[in-house]
Amino acid sequence: MATATPELDPPAGSIMADRHLSVLLVDDHAVVREGYRRLLERHGDIEVVGEAEDAAGAHEAFCRLKPQIVVMDITLPGTTGIEAMRRMLAYDPSARVLIFSMHEEAIFAAHAIQAGAAGYLTKASAPDALVQAVHSIASGKKYVSADIAEKLALREFETRDAGELTEREFEVLQLLAQGRSIRDIAESMGLNPKTVANHQSTIKAKLGAETAIDLLKKSQQLVGLKAGRA
Repeated sequence: MATATPELDPPAGSIMADRHLSVLLVDDHAVVREGYRRLLERHGDIEVVGEAEDAAGAHEAFCRLKPQIVVMDITLPGTTGIEAMRRMLAYDPSARVLIFSMHEEAIFAAHAIQAGAAGYLTKASAPDALVQAVHSIASGKKYVSADIAEKLALREFETRDAGELTEREFEVLQLLAQGRSIRDIAESMGLNPKTVANHQSTIKAKLGAETAIDLLKKSQQLVGLKAGRA
């Protein structure tokens, strides 16, 4: 994980030798993206080369612009940031994605890292933490914000519930929590509706949900949608 110790020479896998670090911002709020852009570009070695508001736009911009770092929210219109990241990694396995999310539960960070994220930062972090995270990932390190790192270390998430779900099941869970239909989820994730239905049945069994309404309540509780979305 990242530390504050400066590197005298860029380590293996580092892109810090480049004069500018190119960054793609992905968030469905234009005002939020503008704030991130200003924060990052205050540092002369970071250039925001593009923005996107949803997963489809993020993938198109990633393939076209080939940014060195992607800063992306986990909750996006259409499909999740995790699925968007998976598509980027399929296109370019060397993609470096920093998930920047409102979700402060360790389970979100755990699933993001397992899916291939280079880092996870909460929006409750200090502004300079975003810059530190980008620099850390550019140097070839993983980065997890201090609040999340502590929770991961102490395992302060419920392993009997969402912790038992696979990465794909957890993504389906997030979309179910939004009240999305099986057909809608299948279309957004590029899956067969029967596959999504099977995931739903498995999730119900793992969470101990007996009805569709019970599953909706449990998924919203775990995903934290009742607290709002950013």
